[in-house]
Amino acid sequence: MGRGGALRPGRAALTLVTAVGIAAAVGCGNSGDGADGSARGAPGTSASSGLTRPPRPLSGAELCVSAVGYWAREMLDGGEPYGDYQSMGLSNRQYDILREVVDAARTAKRDQGTRSARELIDRQVRQACTDGYRDGGPSHGPWQS
Repeated sequence: MGRGGALRPGRAALTLVTAVGIAAAVGCGNSGDGADGSARGAPGTSASSGLTRPPRPLSGAELCVSAVGYWAREMLDGGEPYGDYQSMGLSNRQYDILREVVDAARTAKRDQGTRSARELIDRQVRQACTDGYRDGGPSHGPWQS
């Protein structure tokens, strides 16, 4: 395929994860309202004159939840992953989480329906990623095993 063709699924996933991260950072930004619902700043002052904090980057656990959750839902819906875990934008451990979660979700879908399976994906991915990153990233804690 020449230049300008469709993205490979692995690259599309990486692009999606990046876009989700940016959207979350922008969408979760400060709305300009005070915590008590009042407008910030004194009357007659511009909201743009105040200092704004840059958006908080997503944590390793949040990125894990986003990427693994995306692929788990894709696979539950019958999609086939492209290539290996790296082309999906996942680490080896994240791919292990994906396989475990998808196996459980397929059973839940068969026994209890799609909605239950998707809820199970959300719970299990969040728990597994949180556990995996509780002591840091891949070079620390449970990622060593």
